[in-house]
Amino acid sequence: MATSLHIPKPLLMAVDRRARHFRMSRNRFIVRVLEKELADQAHWSPGFFEQLADVDAEDVAAARDLEASIRATRTRKGPPSL
Repeated sequence: MATSLHIPKPLLMAVDRRARHFRMSRNRFIVRVLEKELADQAHWSPGFFEQLADVDAEDVAAARDLEASIRATRTRKGPPSL
């Protein structure tokens, strides 16, 4: 499907350089970059869940302090159910 968009000249020149580097057309390069960007957002980064599981007592205490502070300063509605 044909479409039109306006890309600032410096960015377009950088796109053209990168497309030439990979020996592909500007159009194909832009399509691949967009596909990659959209696919990356659908996945968790490597080690994400492992980092969440690796929490020490100091981090837990800081999170509880932050939660208490937020709850104490809420004025428009009650605290959310967690």
